[in-house]
Amino acid sequence: MSIEQYRARMKSAVWKAIANSGTNISSISSEQQATIVDAVADESLSVLNDILDDVYQKESGQPQVNGEETIIWQGRPFLSLVEAYVITSERIKVVKGLIGKDYENFELVRIQDIDVSQAIGERVMGLGDIHIRGADPSTPLLTLRNINNPNQVYELLRKGWLAARKRYGLIFREEM
Repeated sequence: MSIEQYRARMKSAVWKAIANSGTNISSISSEQQATIVDAVADESLSVLNDILDDVYQKESGQPQVNGEETIIWQGRPFLSLVEAYVITSERIKVVKGLIGKDYENFELVRIQDIDVSQAIGERVMGLGDIHIRGADPSTPLLTLRNINNPNQVYELLRKGWLAARKRYGLIFREEM
């Protein structure tokens, strides 16, 4: 389900709760009513995501890294408990599944390009997708979807990518 669908579903639930409460809100203009419902729905989704973060942290614990590999960032898509991302100094780890787990690794040195995209609904919620293109034969395109503060995560990933390339002596070569 997309962020817009979650927002629409939450707004519908807020309108229904107002109607079921029997509270007379006719003295408030329709525009102000819609503004209030939008604000309550967005904040409710945000609180629900924070609760899911707490559950995720308890369930997953601290991710395992080897040797000198350090964690740069870790998170999960908005409102998801079945997918998680860990960006380390060496790779991007994608973990999918609630009970059974699928693990995918994307080495930072194989990255060729990183882009960020945000739909209007995602911008309102402070979310976005990070698209990573690389030379990984099994996964040439990786998308970290519905990431909170995507531009901040993009910058962390970009710095890690450049540091990994420098560490392995790889340089950029532009074709003209």
